[in-house]
Amino acid sequence: MNLAALVQGDAVFVDANILAYHFQPHPVWGPACHQFLKRIENGDLTGFTSLAVLGELSHRLMTFEAHTMFGWPFAGIGNRLRTHPLEVKKLSAFRVAVEEILQINVSSLTTTPADMSKAVTLAQQFGLFANDAILVAMMKAKGLTKVASSDADLDRVPGISRYAPV
Repeated sequence: MNLAALVQGDAVFVDANILAYHFQPHPVWGPACHQFLKRIENGDLTGFTSLAVLGELSHRLMTFEAHTMFGWPFAGIGNRLRTHPLEVKKLSAFRVAVEEILQINVSSLTTTPADMSKAVTLAQQFGLFANDAILVAMMKAKGLTKVASSDADLDRVPGISRYAPV
């Protein structure tokens, strides 16, 4: 299913990749992600995310901006940023993006110890990376069944419906 299939009143968890495609913007998926976020902003959909997702978004946007601004290759860019703090100080797109997300109608869920306990079980049960398992654990704890994400790994989790950009 795609993001346009969500109907008015749906509650949906927003994954980092959807936010990244909106802010980079992705030439194919960007417009769909932009429209999706507008629907949340306008109150047509109820959006949820987490501080961990916003942290993941920040990291992605920092690496993308560093690649563009400094001409650095993506391979090893995290280590390069770590060893060049003066360049990190020049990056601003991640900050603008996070501030924008915090201003629209996206509620940020918190991770509890119970969520973490459930997440490690989910990771092993469905072969998920840690961040995806935490996302699913938070969704289940809040009764959410819909996730906006391009991450097909989430399709392995019963009871979760994934909505991709296109």
